[in-house]
Amino acid sequence: MKDVIVYNNFIGSVHFSTEDEIFFGKIEGIADLVTFEGESVKKLKKAFEEAVEDYIELCDSTGKAIYKSYKGSFNIRISPELHKKAVEIAQISGLSLNQFVENAIEHEVVNIA
Repeated sequence: MKDVIVYNNFIGSVHFSTEDEIFFGKIEGIADLVTFEGESVKKLKKAFEEAVEDYIELCDSTGKAIYKSYKGSFNIRISPELHKKAVEIAQISGLSLNQFVENAIEHEVVNIA
């Protein structure tokens, strides 16, 4: 698993600066840049939770959407060999490549969540 923390359905990235000897991160999945830091894991978690609460309060008071919106489309880069195999399997299955990829992603998301 990647270095992240979760609080109130928000995900925060976690990094460590050896030079500054501090943990730091940002709230992921929002349209703004909200960062947090702490000198220990406990302090980092507390700073993250406070950042999330402050961000929710700010969004509520300004009427701004809390989470980033997604269009439902994105580009991916894969090897030509994998692309060819995916097209072939999609065709054999009677699916478009888009339907095939959506099904594959949905399968992975359901198994992880």
